Amino acid sequence: MKHIASCLVLLALCAAARADEFDSDGVKIHYIDEGKGDPVVLVHGFASSIKMNWELPGVVGLLSKSYRVIALDCRGFGQSDKPEGEANYGVKMVDDVVRLMDHLEVKKAHIVGYSMGGIIAMKLVAAHADRVTSVVLGGMGWLKAGGVLGKAFELMSGRGGAMPEGCFQSLGSLGVTEDEVKGIKVPLSMIVGDRDPCRLMYVQPLAKARPDFDVTEIADAGHITAIMKPEFKDDVKADLDKHAGK
Repeated sequence: MKHIASCLVLLALCAAARADEFDSDGVKIHYIDEGKGDPVVLVHGFASSIKMNWELPGVVGLLSKSYRVIALDCRGFGQSDKPEGEANYGVKMVDDVVRLMDHLEVKKAHIVGYSMGGIIAMKLVAAHADRVTSVVLGGMGWLKAGGVLGKAFELMSGRGGAMPEGCFQSLGSLGVTEDEVKGIKVPLSMIVGDRDPCRLMYVQPLAKARPDFDVTEIADAGHITAIMKPEFKDDVKADLDKHAGK
């Protein structure tokens, strides 16, 4: 009887987290949709997935108690399709998020992105501000359009390793201009490890350009480890709670 009860609980938990897929202009995108409340869209980092960035660290588990949590495996990662070629990435990764919101009939959402997901989130708020309630950037800040750091992605051929060819090189096309940064009207916050090199490269430039954007540093954390720290998910929820219901 205990075994049967355990199985029923497991089935109920699996049903609560509705995993599905949809067609985004010919590319199958895998996503989950869990919980109720203000919609929050989670966008993972490079060489990662829903499971690695959001489920294993407990982000989905915590947020879904108060929010409707939507997370996608970006094209090229996890259980989504993996097209090849730089032309299949870049801004199309932003379009996937918008199409997922359309698919789920979500007009506006809080957007949380980590690393590459933060780059996607910044481009999303710059291009589709009307779809965004607030933004939380983890391990990321401002990738400047036409900047040296953006060009570096294009030059590092093969950096993606086992990842689909062209994805890493396409990230420079997601840079945003100074005018776009100044034009952001929705609340934006950043969470970064104090040992993360992205703190100097991306977070501090954005904080300097927009001192009204909040920055939270996680002690003794680098780029890979910050998201695994218990305080990361707590900080994300605290930032979302400031703007819930708006």
